Parts: sequence; structure tokens; C-alpha cells
Amino acid sequence: MNDTQETTSTAPKFVISRTFKAPLDRVWKAWTEPEQMAQWWGPKGFSADVKTLDLRPGGMFHYRMLSPQGQEMWGRMVFREIVPEERLVFINSFSDPECGLTRHPMAPEWPLQMHTTISFTEADGKTTVTVEWLPYEATESECETFDEGRDSMQAGWTGTFEKLESHLDNA
Repeated sequence: MNDTQETTSTAPKFVISRTFKAPLDRVWKAWTEPEQMAQWWGPKGFSADVKTLDLRPGGMFHYRMLSPQGQEMWGRMVFREIVPEERLVFINSFSDPECGLTRHPMAPEWPLQMHTTISFTEADGKTTVTVEWLPYEATESECETFDEGRDSMQAGWTGTFEKLESHLDNA
């Protein structure tokens, strides 16, 4: 089994796509350059600070997000596969400021880790980004929470894509 398929989830994967009016190289850079990630990463209304972005297998993206109410949340991605301008595969989780794994601050039954694949395809000068999300090394209860959270995931990723779209339009 290759890295992009490894998971222990019993829930169907969550998939969402958005097509952006921007060439592939610009969209790829928005996902892989720390200065750009800080401009758009996270749910709508949240701001982000990039602490580390080490773009290599085994490297980490460590970030802090602030909610509109000022609540601080940390997250991390540990990269497993990077195919330039094609795919990013990573294990995503909430974290503390020192990069330790933590539970979702508002949903303690949320899976501790998520297997994430971000795919990029270009056609006619536009780029489609597809997110595939699955619980990783999750309990049955965590998989159920994931499956029940699809509306929330849809809303969160839609807001994140809206922020990315605005960033790309203004870049």
C-alpha cells in the first residue's frame, strides 16, 4: 500500500474541490510559500501565523490560527509526499505551540490525526484544487465523529477556499 492510501478509517473520505482562475504555478506557490500561506490559511474569519514550513517529506508546516473572538489554535502538517504542482500528502492535526499533538479544542472526539491529500490540476489557465480527508489511526468513535461532521467540514473548507480565492485574486 502506498502512502497516499494508508489509513485506518472506517468512514468514507471527505472530498471537496474548487476551481480557481489562476495558473497552476501561482496556486502551488500559495500552498507552499510561508508568506502566502499566512495570508489565507484557515477557516473564514481566522488569521494565521506560519511558524515553520519545511516543504519536504518528513518536514512540517506548523501554524497558529486566531479565531475572530481571539481564541488561539495551533496546527501542524507532517508532509509524507510532495509532487510539485501535482500533489501534497500530509498528516494533519491540532497541536500545541511546541508541535505536540493535541485534541481539537472544540471537539474532543474529533480524530487526533487526519490523512490529507491535496491535488492540483490545471486546464485552460485555471487550477482545480481537490482536498481528500480521512481520519488516520482513528478509533471507531473518532471515525463516527468525522462522518457526522461533514457539514462542518464542507463549511470550513468552503471558507478556506474563499480566502484562497481572494488571495489569488489580489496577488
